[in-house]
Amino acid sequence: MDTTQLLKGVLDVAVLAVLRTEDGYGYDIVRRLRDAGLGDVGDASVYGTLRRLYAAGSLSSYVVPSEGGPHRKYYAINAQGRAALESQTRTWLDFAGAMSALLEHDHAGASTIGEK
Repeated sequence: MDTTQLLKGVLDVAVLAVLRTEDGYGYDIVRRLRDAGLGDVGDASVYGTLRRLYAAGSLSSYVVPSEGGPHRKYYAINAQGRAALESQTRTWLDFAGAMSALLEHDHAGASTIGEK
């Protein structure tokens, strides 16, 4: 299964979840997503998601000066983003539960792949 296709559908909720506990700048968020097991996540996809979530009002941002390089733009989840995360979490858990039940039923049943 191509995980990049799965990531497209859940990247918004993944980014919001990463920012739930700590603000972060672009590459930091990419690293945290990869550390969480989403190794196929692309930098450009995350930066696009951050811009989209910010434009939608789910994130706020602020700039932190850096002594060793350019300033960093940090993103923080806000009240609207927390509400979106809660809603999307419920949707994901319902969907994942249905898929797990479906896959476990096939696995536990007498049928196997290739049988009809």
